[in-house]
Amino acid sequence: MTRAIYPGSFDPITLGHIDVAKRAARLFDELIVAVYEGADKPGALFTIEERLALAREAVRDVPAIGVDSFSGLTVEYARRQGADTIVRGLRAVSDFEYEFKLAHMNDHLAPEIEVVCLMTSSRHSFISSSLIREVSALGGNVDGLVPAHVGAALQTKFAAITTGST
Repeated sequence: MTRAIYPGSFDPITLGHIDVAKRAARLFDELIVAVYEGADKPGALFTIEERLALAREAVRDVPAIGVDSFSGLTVEYARRQGADTIVRGLRAVSDFEYEFKLAHMNDHLAPEIEVVCLMTSSRHSFISSSLIREVSALGGNVDGLVPAHVGAALQTKFAAITTGST
């Protein structure tokens, strides 16, 4: 059985993330969307519990995809899960340099674990979680960029921030 992990902060999960996850699920027997617990990322919006719930709802129709959280080194999490592959998404050439360095560091730390990069489909190549957060914070429409339940969660979150009831 082949198991892969698809790590990220997923703050929030987007249709681009889901596209990569579903395509990766066709390549492996099992894929774990691994949500990084770190809240120290600048601009973080959702708690780990919220990010997990949003991700689970987003991929609930794909039995081969599970959702879990982790902290620490990605390769150590992959080892604990018995995964032999880490899946990463590439949106644009600008992502390549970072992913290239990360893949080499992961190879140094865990040479037995492969890194596979999947190109995001062209219709999702401009989407990033940070851009989704920024547009949503300013009241912009993110329909068609995130699942409907994520759009609703963004509206609720920013309404709470605006009214001071976070």
